[in-house]
Amino acid sequence: MISSARVFLVGTMGAGKSTVGRALAEMLGLEFVDSDAEIEQRTGADIPWIFEIEGESGFRDREAKVLADISSRDGIVMATGGGAIVRDENRRTLSERGFVVYLEATLREQVHWQRQFLVAFLELLNRIL
Repeated sequence: MISSARVFLVGTMGAGKSTVGRALAEMLGLEFVDSDAEIEQRTGADIPWIFEIEGESGFRDREAKVLADISSRDGIVMATGGGAIVRDENRRTLSERGFVVYLEATLREQVHWQRQFLVAFLELLNRIL
C-alpha cells in the first residue's frame, strides 16, 4: 500500500535529492522530509555551524539519530544529506526500512553546490570572527 511506503533518496550534494523528493512525494501523495532541514530544525542551528562546533563526527551522530527516527515513519519520501551513507549504520537502517534511490550528479553540478556550501561557510566564519 502506497500510504505505508518509505522512499529514501541518497546521493552527493547537488544531485537533486530535495527537488526530486518534493516532486515524488507530491506525485505519490506522501510526506516529504529533508533530513538536513530536520537536523537544523531540531538543533536550531545550521549545518555549517554544527560542523564548526561539533566537527563532522558530532554532526554525523546527530544525522544518524534523525535518519533512524524519520526512516521509521510510514508514508514518506526522505532526502538525505550528501554524506548520510558514509556510515554503515545509516546504510543498513535505510536499506532495511524502505526503498533506497541513488541520484547521480555530474561533476559540474557537484562543484556548483560545493561552491554554494563554501560561500555559506565563509559567511558563517565572518559572523563568528
